Amino acid sequence: MADLPFTLDQLRILRAIVSEGSFKKAADSLYVTQPAVSLQVQNLEKQLEVSLFDRGGRKAQLTEAGHLLLSYCDRILSQCTEACRALDDLHNLKGGSLIVGASQTTGTYLMPRMIGLFRQRYPEVSVQLQVHSTRRTGWSVANGQIDLAIIGGELPQELNELLQVVPYANDELALVLPVKHSLARLTELTKEDLYRLSFVCLDAQSTTRKMVDQLLASSGLDVQRLQIEMELNSLEAIKNAVQAGLGAAFVPVVSIDRELTAGTIHRPQVADLQVKRQLKLITHPARYCSRASAAFRQDVLPVFASADSPIRQNISAPDSSAFIPVAEQPFQN
Repeated sequence: MADLPFTLDQLRILRAIVSEGSFKKAADSLYVTQPAVSLQVQNLEKQLEVSLFDRGGRKAQLTEAGHLLLSYCDRILSQCTEACRALDDLHNLKGGSLIVGASQTTGTYLMPRMIGLFRQRYPEVSVQLQVHSTRRTGWSVANGQIDLAIIGGELPQELNELLQVVPYANDELALVLPVKHSLARLTELTKEDLYRLSFVCLDAQSTTRKMVDQLLASSGLDVQRLQIEMELNSLEAIKNAVQAGLGAAFVPVVSIDRELTAGTIHRPQVADLQVKRQLKLITHPARYCSRASAAFRQDVLPVFASADSPIRQNISAPDSSAFIPVAEQPFQN
């Protein structure tokens, strides 16, 4: 080991520079000085006898050698993290840590409930939630930066082949109207009624908006005929706009429990229209599964899984009524 031309600290610095985009930001993130970062990089380049950064531009750009080392750097540091967590498990049965990931809607509305249930049973375990795009979340699971994740989008093909992807739950979209809308007195609408509504929705370029449009189209709606009154940049803004009487919207059912209970929005059924997508649990079967991760899979995942999910069928779930009222549990079939 003494003959290795780099140290773990140097690899951490290299990854931080690439992640943060500059030597200064990397130094700030690692709580060291910029000269210390520069010196470590110079020593690393001297030991390896290669240049790792192209210093001609304003932003830190890797050379070919830098890209090559970075690919190994991520794997080396990931293995080090796994080793530390495995040793933690061995000596600290009540502690440990859990890192879970999710795409936007799931991370905002479902994961906090799941983490809350987990923390009631394992209060000494440190839990971290990372909410990113499906693609970024998938790569984080692949790289060992996240233990497990629940996603709604499609993974890149190379990740589908690397990760274990299991059907988890159904994420249903619901039509919501302002409570004072003329159609709010009805409990059921027709598809033709939808073409006479004004809609509030996400920006047309957002990934979630494209997903919603695809789901609506596959359910038999002519998306081009829907009248878009306003585009906003968040689901919470859309719900507030509906409550303010600015239009109708399609939103995930899991996101409107509070508003439906308070009676601030109206949810009619639409005849012959069910808009659902499948949420998936992703894990890396070849990576170390900590005791905290195993407990989350055993005690929490089955509670929120759809009845037809392998998670519900293969694992004996605990009685969830002691933790979360049935009326508040999402994704019921």
